[in-house]
Amino acid sequence: MTNSKKATTETIKSAFSLDIRDDGIAILTMDVPGESMNTLKLEFADQISEMLDQIESNNQIKGVVIVSGKDGSFVAGADISMLAACKSAEDAETVAKGGQAIFQRIEDMKVPFIAAIHGPALGGGLELALACHGRVCSDDKKTQVGLPEVQLGLLPGSGGTQRLPRLIGIQQAMKMMMTGSSVRAKQALKYGIVDDMVPNTILLDVAIDMALAGKPRRKAVKLNLMGKFLEKTPFGRNTLFSQARKQAAAKTKGNYPSPELIIECIETGINSGIEQGMAIEARNFGKLVMTPESEQLRNLFFATTEMKKETGVSGVKPTTLNKIGVLGGGLMGGGIAFVTSTKAGLAVRIKDIRPEGIANAMKYSFDLLNKKVKRRFMRKSEMQKQMSLLTGSVDYSGFKDTDLVIEAVFEDLDLKQAMVSDVEKHCGKKTIFASNTSSIPIGQIAAKAKRPEQVIGLHYFSPVDKMPLAEVIAHEKTSDLTISTTVELAKKQGKTPIVVKDGAGFYVNRILAPYMNEAANILLSGEPIDHIDKSLVKFGFPVGPVKLLDEVGIDVGTKIIPFLVEQFGSRFQSEDAFDKILADGRKGKKNGRGMYLYTGKKPGKEVDESVYELLNIVPTQNKSASEIAERCVLMMLNEAAMCLDEGVIRSARDGDIGAIFGIGFPPFLGGPFRYMDKLGADHVVSRLKHFQAQVGDKFTPANCLVEMAENQTCFYS
Repeated sequence: MTNSKKATTETIKSAFSLDIRDDGIAILTMDVPGESMNTLKLEFADQISEMLDQIESNNQIKGVVIVSGKDGSFVAGADISMLAACKSAEDAETVAKGGQAIFQRIEDMKVPFIAAIHGPALGGGLELALACHGRVCSDDKKTQVGLPEVQLGLLPGSGGTQRLPRLIGIQQAMKMMMTGSSVRAKQALKYGIVDDMVPNTILLDVAIDMALAGKPRRKAVKLNLMGKFLEKTPFGRNTLFSQARKQAAAKTKGNYPSPELIIECIETGINSGIEQGMAIEARNFGKLVMTPESEQLRNLFFATTEMKKETGVSGVKPTTLNKIGVLGGGLMGGGIAFVTSTKAGLAVRIKDIRPEGIANAMKYSFDLLNKKVKRRFMRKSEMQKQMSLLTGSVDYSGFKDTDLVIEAVFEDLDLKQAMVSDVEKHCGKKTIFASNTSSIPIGQIAAKAKRPEQVIGLHYFSPVDKMPLAEVIAHEKTSDLTISTTVELAKKQGKTPIVVKDGAGFYVNRILAPYMNEAANILLSGEPIDHIDKSLVKFGFPVGPVKLLDEVGIDVGTKIIPFLVEQFGSRFQSEDAFDKILADGRKGKKNGRGMYLYTGKKPGKEVDESVYELLNIVPTQNKSASEIAERCVLMMLNEAAMCLDEGVIRSARDGDIGAIFGIGFPPFLGGPFRYMDKLGADHVVSRLKHFQAQVGDKFTPANCLVEMAENQTCFYS
């Protein structure tokens, strides 16, 4: 980012530099030392103020262009670790007011400030850009803008709730803030977040020209007739905000306070002016920082960030991967091939016994990519490039040079063992075999292998392109190199991998099974299906357990039970309800026959009442939502504690991430282990004993929980 007209250089401490050109344009570069991405830190306040003082006092400066010194990144947001120092809502409010004051000072500058955005401009990074008088971004696929604070239980605290609605309209701005979703460069231009989009090679030149032209005139927000009514009239705005509150309450079930407070900030600013809007924004930001929900969501953010830096086995460097094999062209195989080619950018060779299977796997990727092309998120040439990474065959031709092969076929031990043998025969001597099994212990799959050290489990969750978790399962003979290489692949595929010990159910399905079993037991006691599901959704799960069973497939969801009973005994024994349901041909959503109806006006929304007759039940609501949720969740918590005690998972952190990303454990509770710490081990043990006396010995508290209750210890120090 240099230019021949550059004349002088003034260094503003360590994170900022100011290059003043002969034509009067100052290039302000932000480059935080020692970090791969720029983040806004509290200690930068004095540096920025000093910098603005210099710009104001220099009459030669006609405009300022803000750029990043990082390759492929503008400003990733504020450093949220600074919030840990806040002891009260007032402390956090002061932090927000400080950010607001700095950005307001930029907006009030007499000379134009232009943000030249390349790469992510998120959170405080976008708020910085919004305070500028103009914005131009690169057309690079790395470039994205957004306000993701809601995902941390927070809200934009440096003017974002006030400036974005005025720039792009209330509805679009509210949608971005309430979901926390970011938008790519083309969308940013379409919505009016940026004034121009250009190739990165000329980004700086265009931004300089924009600054030389003076402050850009703000464009009017484009609204259709209904949009004008909703955003430009008092009655319309009242309707808009009222509906937004209803929708937010329906979605959050009262478990997440930030959406409601975001609406309040926007409404106040629009109706009462930006000054009052800023005051409410800072106050609400302070409130949210001190909520337990935000604390847990921030803990989750730090945990996943920490995991991204780790290798599968400390000190063991993964093998470089160039080509991946996928066995099986079904939904899982197609999904695995998609994330491997598009996210990891690796060549994929698909094998299926039928040409139709290969075609289906190819179509899986084509449909997802073509949707992006149609929505103009991707060029057709880019889609073709991605598709060219996928090839297929009905035999093992093209597999010799694969570095790792993932099998994704149905759950049959003999078949999987045969595939291990085939891969050892047709692939290279160093090729890793990874099984996507959800139920069969990896040690059994590797039992007849010539190279068992290269056999591992790599368990994805459906749908693969959306679910963020992957379980990496090492059996007792799996080598450290195999573990590290598999973890690295999962990361490249965009997954958050946790390494777990081999055994029936591994971790996620093992803690899910007793939860699902207890829901089935409650159903058999006569509680209505929709009451059970609503109880767990109210608790914080995205879907209830009965609905979840329909979604994953009743046949698939129950297949793991025999393996769990074999290894762990009667506490995993399920009632014969599942057998009756399967015998009736009910597999769930996939065959249109399950616990819910999949025909009519509301497919999947209404319970199939004939299930009650099949199970000889007269549905009657006797139990409270809290009791139903507590019984199901306690079974999950107890099993999670046993998994940690047995070394199935490496840490409470991994267990929390696995439960949240794998089965949707409520993120605002922090995961099973943080939730147990919040409740206290003595409380968890007391409630388990209560239900043990009422319901049976399956509620017997884990020994480790009893010891923790006696010693008053917790999972996190």
